[in-house]
Amino acid sequence: MNFSSNLAPPRQHAGSPFSISEKKKPWSLWLSALTLLWLVAVVYGMSTLWQYQSTPGQTALTASDWPSESERTFNSMRPTLVMFAHPRCPCTAASLSELAKIMSLGPERVDARILFFKSSAFPEGWEKTNLWKTASAIPGVTLISDLDGTTASLFHATTSGYTLLYDTQGKLLFHGGITGSRGHAGDNVGRSAIESILLQGSTGQDETFTFGCPLLGERNDDRQGEM
Repeated sequence: MNFSSNLAPPRQHAGSPFSISEKKKPWSLWLSALTLLWLVAVVYGMSTLWQYQSTPGQTALTASDWPSESERTFNSMRPTLVMFAHPRCPCTAASLSELAKIMSLGPERVDARILFFKSSAFPEGWEKTNLWKTASAIPGVTLISDLDGTTASLFHATTSGYTLLYDTQGKLLFHGGITGSRGHAGDNVGRSAIESILLQGSTGQDETFTFGCPLLGERNDDRQGEM
């Protein structure tokens, strides 16, 4: 006997799994689209951040000798290190950290000076931020307020964290940054070059990029808060 003709196809009730999956399908598509958009946003954000961190500041041609117009003189007994810093540049904290490592070799090896930009348009003490306090804690370092960036202009310093090292005759031995990227402390070519000069008297690297905020002009705000 043939029973196949009496068998009706199964009915899809309203509560069957088939109808539920069909109803969920549009929501699944929306969820997938939102997930994809989120991933794109994360990748874009990370790419933008990396590009910012790895983009060096503006550079300028630096003379091979200590500027004769400067009222400050180099040390004739030991090398002179000069760092220019903006008191409200967050990137400069890493530069100060690297300078502290250099100074740990012994303050007697180098005459280190940090010149913090100070605008005459702002109140007295405007430049004495947390960065100033951090720098003041580094043994053997002299802090100087550079009014309106006068000295920075003589040394062609345009980016916060820009560091120069001169010998006892006022000859330039090294110039550039001592971090590997913006706000990133750790082993880098600039710091290694200065350490090599101080310990061995020579180095194979005399110039590096400087990663930091613009030293003059763009961060001359009157905010009293710390960055």
